[in-house]
Amino acid sequence: MSAAQSNGVRQKGAIEELDALIVGAGFAGLYQLRRLREKGFSVQLFEAGADVGGVWYWNCYPGARVDTHVPLYEYSSEELWRDWNWSERFPSWEELRRYFHYVDKKLDLSRDIRFNTRVSAATYDDDRKQWVIETQDGRVVRARFFILCTGFAAKHYMPDIEGLEQFAGEWHHTGLWPQEGVDLAGKRVGVIGTGASGVQVVQEASREAAHLTVFQRTPVIALAMQQRKFDEESQRQMKVGYPEIFRKRRETFGGFEFGPIEKSALEISSEERHAIYEELWAKGGFHFWFGTFSDVLTNEDANRTAYDFWRDKTRARINDPALAEKLAPTDPPHPFGVKRASLEQWYYDAFNQDNVSLVDLHETPIEKITAKGVQTSDEEHELDVLVMATGFDAVTGGLTQIDIHGTQGATLKQAWANGARTHLGLASTGFPNMLFLYGPQSPAGFCNGPTCAELQGDWVIACLEYMRAHGLTRIEATASAEDAWGKHVSELAEMTLFPRANSWYMGANIPGKPRQLLNYPGLPSYLERCNESATKAYEGFVLN
Repeated sequence: MSAAQSNGVRQKGAIEELDALIVGAGFAGLYQLRRLREKGFSVQLFEAGADVGGVWYWNCYPGARVDTHVPLYEYSSEELWRDWNWSERFPSWEELRRYFHYVDKKLDLSRDIRFNTRVSAATYDDDRKQWVIETQDGRVVRARFFILCTGFAAKHYMPDIEGLEQFAGEWHHTGLWPQEGVDLAGKRVGVIGTGASGVQVVQEASREAAHLTVFQRTPVIALAMQQRKFDEESQRQMKVGYPEIFRKRRETFGGFEFGPIEKSALEISSEERHAIYEELWAKGGFHFWFGTFSDVLTNEDANRTAYDFWRDKTRARINDPALAEKLAPTDPPHPFGVKRASLEQWYYDAFNQDNVSLVDLHETPIEKITAKGVQTSDEEHELDVLVMATGFDAVTGGLTQIDIHGTQGATLKQAWANGARTHLGLASTGFPNMLFLYGPQSPAGFCNGPTCAELQGDWVIACLEYMRAHGLTRIEATASAEDAWGKHVSELAEMTLFPRANSWYMGANIPGKPRQLLNYPGLPSYLERCNESATKAYEGFVLN
C-alpha cells in the first residue's frame, strides 16, 4: 500500500505524475513555472484563485496598491520590461493585474496553470520519493518536488470579536474582498485595523463615505509615498538605468536599488542628520526606512531620531492637537521601522475632515459587534459597511493551512507548533523534496517580492538541475543544519530592535503563535549563505 492510500488520499483512475508541482501564481510561482519549464522539467502550477497575480488577485479592496516603487516591483528580464510601461510610480492593484496578464500572455504560462484549484493536502511517499498532492475538488497528482509559493499573506486573520455574525450590514476582510467591489459612497463605514490595507482603505473611504470611523489599536507609522505619474517618455528614460538597478538588488538589505547609509545617526550634527532625513523623506517610498542610517534598526537612541522626525512631519498635517497625539504620539508606541512600514498619500490629512473620526481602542475597547455596528466600552458606532483590515497569519500561515504530512508522522503545522524550523528558509527536516519560497527564516517580509522570487528562485532551479545531473531524487534538510539556522536567525534578531514590537514579523499578531523573528534580516548575507551551501554540494541537506 502506498503512503497516499494509507493516509486516505482519494485515488480515482490514473494519477498524473510530474517532476514538480508549484502552488501559487504570484511572482515566485510564475517565475518557478517559467524557469522549470525552460529547463525541461514536467511541471504544473495550482492556484486557488481564478487568475494569475497571487496576492494581487485577492487584494482588490479600495485603494490597494503596491508599496514598492517601479521598476523594482516587476520581473528583471528585459524581455518583459522592454515593452511594458507603468502609469504610476506605485501601481494600483488594477494595473498590477494588467501587468500579470501581460506576463502571462508573453510567456504562455496559463497553459500549465490550474486555476480555482486549492491544494488541501499533501503526503510524502518515501518508497517512490514523490509527493501525493490532493486538492479540494478531488484532483490528485504525484510530483517529485513540491514547491510552495504561497507568499506571506495567504491566510487572512480574523480576531475573535463577539457578534460579527449578527451585523446587519455588509462586512469583508481586506484579504478576501469581493471581486465585484463594494460601494462605499454615502455609507457609514467602519475600518478595524490600521496596517497597510487599513491605511489604503481609509484614504479611499474618506472621500466617499458619509462618515468613516477608524478603530485604532496601535498608531501606524506610515511614510510618505510620494506618488508620481509616468508617461511613455519618462518610462523610456528610466529604462536606460534598469539593468544597473536590477543588478544592485542582491547587494542591499531589502532587495532594492538602495541600501542604508554606512554611518551612525548619532555621529553627525543634528542639523546634518535633519537634512539627510529631509532628503530621504522627499524620495518617498521605503527610502526613509531601508535607506536610512545603518544603526536606526539596531540602536535605540539612533532609532529615536528617526521617530521624532517622522512624528514632527506627521503632526504638522493634523489640525487637532489631541488627535495628533493619538495618531503620532510624543513617545513611540514601538521603535521606528520594526513593524512593516506602510505608505500613505493623504491618510493623516483625512482626519481633518468632518466625516472622519478616530476611536482609540486603548481608551474605549471593542466589546462586541451588534446588528447595527460596533459596540465599544462607551458607545455604539452605527455602520453600513464594516471593513476588517486585521491582517494575516503571515509567512507561515499559508503553508501550515495545508494538511502536509512528511516522513515523521507529524504534519507541517505540528512540526512547527513551537516555531518554524527550516534550513536557509527553504526546507524543513522530515519533509523531503518540499521547498518553499518567500517562507519563514528567509528574507521574505524584509525583501522586495520580485527580487526574492528571482534570486531565491534561482537557487531552487539550480538545486533541482544539480540533482537531475547527478541522478539524485531526494533532498532533505538535516536536523543539525535546521538547529544551526534557527540559532543564527535568533542571534541576528537579538542584534536588532525587531523583537521590541508585537508585529507579524515576530508572529506576535496571532494569539498563541510562537514568538520568533520570521524573516531573515539582510538579503546579501542570506544569499551568501545559500550560495555557500550550493558550492559545497548543498551542505546542510542530505541528497540521495
